[in-house]
Amino acid sequence: MAFAAALAATVTRSPTPAGRAGPFLLSTMANASENLSMTPQPTTPPARDPEIAVKEEYQIARRLGTAEALELFIARHPEGPFADQARADLRRIRR
Repeated sequence: MAFAAALAATVTRSPTPAGRAGPFLLSTMANASENLSMTPQPTTPPARDPEIAVKEEYQIARRLGTAEALELFIARHPEGPFADQARADLRRIRR
């Protein structure tokens, strides 16, 4: 904070062609001193759409094509929109 105050004092004494400090420069320095004290805020990624996440999980289980992958999907989403399809895929694999 002391650095910003000293810098602002220097700027206010610095002459412009008209012999006075320019308002733009002063306001820029005031904003800069405020920004020096700010700490960066962590960002949070947006939440995923749960329906898309379930669909992607089903597609991965199906692509793996193993009984274990489909059983895991069904255990995680027993009433989900792709549960019946996963059960049908599992029956096909077990034949």
